[in-house]
Amino acid sequence: MSTKKYSVFLSSLALGLVSTTPIAATSPSETSAQEETLHVWGKQQDSRAASYTNPTSVLTPEDMVSINITTTEDVVKYEPSLVIRRRFIGDSNGTLGIRGSNMFQTSRSMVFADGVPLHYFLESRWNGAPRWTMVSASEIAQVEVLYGPFSAEYSGNSMGGVVLIETAIPQEREFHIDGTFFTQEFDDYGFDDNVSGFKGFMSFGDKVGDLSYFLSYNHLENDSQPQIFREAKEGGTGTTSVSGAIIENDRTGNEKIWYGDTGIVNTITDNYKFKLGYDFGNWSTLLNVAYEDRRSTADSANSYVKDDAGNTIWSESNAIQGEQEFSFNSTGLNVSEADRESLSVGIRIKGDISDTTQLEVNINRFDILHDEERSSEANPNDPDYTSEGEIEDYDDSGWKTAEVKLTSDNFGAKGVQVVTGVRHETYELNTSVYDSPDYASGTKGAATSRSGGKTTVSAIYSQLNWDINTHWDMAFGLRYEYFKSYGGYYENDNFELTSIPSNSTTKASPKFSVGYQPTDEWLIRYSIAKAYRFPIVEELFSQYEKYNTASIANPGLKPENGLHHNLMFDKLIDGGYLRVNIFQETIKKVIESQTDTSTGLRTFIPIDEVNTSGIEFIANIMGVFNPQLDMRFNLTYVDSEITKNDPDPELEDNQFPRTPHWRSNLLATYHINTQWNVGGSVQYASNSFGRLDNTDKEDNVYGAQDAYTRLGLKTAYAINKNTNVSLGVDNLTNEISYVAHPWPGRTYYLNMSYDM
Repeated sequence: MSTKKYSVFLSSLALGLVSTTPIAATSPSETSAQEETLHVWGKQQDSRAASYTNPTSVLTPEDMVSINITTTEDVVKYEPSLVIRRRFIGDSNGTLGIRGSNMFQTSRSMVFADGVPLHYFLESRWNGAPRWTMVSASEIAQVEVLYGPFSAEYSGNSMGGVVLIETAIPQEREFHIDGTFFTQEFDDYGFDDNVSGFKGFMSFGDKVGDLSYFLSYNHLENDSQPQIFREAKEGGTGTTSVSGAIIENDRTGNEKIWYGDTGIVNTITDNYKFKLGYDFGNWSTLLNVAYEDRRSTADSANSYVKDDAGNTIWSESNAIQGEQEFSFNSTGLNVSEADRESLSVGIRIKGDISDTTQLEVNINRFDILHDEERSSEANPNDPDYTSEGEIEDYDDSGWKTAEVKLTSDNFGAKGVQVVTGVRHETYELNTSVYDSPDYASGTKGAATSRSGGKTTVSAIYSQLNWDINTHWDMAFGLRYEYFKSYGGYYENDNFELTSIPSNSTTKASPKFSVGYQPTDEWLIRYSIAKAYRFPIVEELFSQYEKYNTASIANPGLKPENGLHHNLMFDKLIDGGYLRVNIFQETIKKVIESQTDTSTGLRTFIPIDEVNTSGIEFIANIMGVFNPQLDMRFNLTYVDSEITKNDPDPELEDNQFPRTPHWRSNLLATYHINTQWNVGGSVQYASNSFGRLDNTDKEDNVYGAQDAYTRLGLKTAYAINKNTNVSLGVDNLTNEISYVAHPWPGRTYYLNMSYDM
């Protein structure tokens, strides 16, 4: 963080205008005051109605008060059977996994904000994270998480689940400003330091007659802990005596020589948002425009290796330390800078056609205006360093979606609801990598690899929800989809563009759900669904070579084919509910991306069949044991196993990667009075594997998939009706653990906010 920016931030703190707490989420008194003017488009489903085919978890501002919230991912990270791999605050790779769909199967989970897609169905793994920063955490008013593909309204990309975010629409003039300062401790391998950042948000909105508008600006800046630790190549003549290299096992238990890390990554993200709503009669419209400007700089890589005089060595082909002979170069410690600009425009129209029929239209266009990463060939401290490097560029990439949905109540008979609609989606991704004589200035030389292509999905769906009587209900759904991939190309070894033939297929996905309510307190529901997840552009067409990685696409991929079951037992109690979900899914032709760490080669490998079984226990209770104590607790057991794989039978019976057997979360809030809350949180996950062969059994090393227990605390105080302050800490015990890359160390938060 620069001295100038740090000073500006401290000045803001002195004025009492800083916080991370979402609007209407700081204290019971403030929530009550704002409920009169809070308005969102989305409605919580009636969990006792036939339309409730998916197990659902709902978050309101009251549920968020004990979460240290800086970015949108924080809001949902304690929800059942859900993980977000956010490696540091401001990470662009905050991938989402739900139930049996792991955090790198990013195209199996969907995220919407005010009807606008945030999920990123252009790329997979870390590059496929939802565009969380298109929504500020400070504008969120309600979140629903739908588990599984049991509704015909959503495509097979909902195999894991769907996150529905609704933001507040101003009903009167309002001004809000908030922000946070946070600092993290981290000590592992050869890095021992504190890194810090800050976030600031301001918004203004009003409603004049039938017209409402909202403008906001969100700024986030942070320095991360190192994300990559580099291992040396063993062997050589051992003519240069060195020290400082770390001798430690890798994730497979083999001893390795670690010679450096990629250092601190500085990220700056600016988000500009404009929402314009208009009500006329029984109709409402909402225009949603979001612009993101993101910059990331990694220019402080560390070499641990020193010569006998104590000088840092950045490359050496004949190093010897003790009895270890090895070599390394500074390509792995190079520097880079990435710039990304994105624009999302969404239109939402909703209204009554008649007393029983409602129409909803959602249209979205997402454009990558600029996305470029510039990397050096070597570290600037290396004596052999030159200005040469490479540039990776995304051009003419993005998506367009459109959906029209009709909902008719009492359709032909009382208690019968029909939901029917059509949806069309188009995705395009184009990637180019260039040699550069001067990477820092962005000068592009010859292209070394180019690839890209397009996909479209057109769907028509219908679902009949039938409340038969006070005890029974049923739902029948069908989704019919047409998928096409086309316009694919890649650059061959002769630097010529080669076209890839187009491909198409159609699939029908039936859905069924039956619910039984023996009493007003109990609900038992069984849901079953077929779902197809079509391959995305990167899996079909993305082929490239860069310094440390290469990718080979697979244009012949078939859609993932899933059969999903869920049996729910739900018991209403005073202040909340208890719930048990038993779920099972069998998915064929599982598209799995694997990277060979020794070569950096990534491929997309279809696994014949993966079977996942699990059970969730959920207890969400307000006033548990004490009227002032609220609790959200969940515990999940999952067993995900490769049951068939003819190309490589040795993988059969292995656990599927990045799927821990156990996950659990606890959020507890004690309301001392109407102005003051204290809360605590616990996140737990057992260890898992990162490789299909399950050979990565080493714990607490770079590349591992570690177990972790992360404790958090937060206290929030309403100074008056306008000003709030909170203090918090995450990872209280400063546990160092890895999910391939390191999770953050102990992190402290200071938040303040002001409303007028």
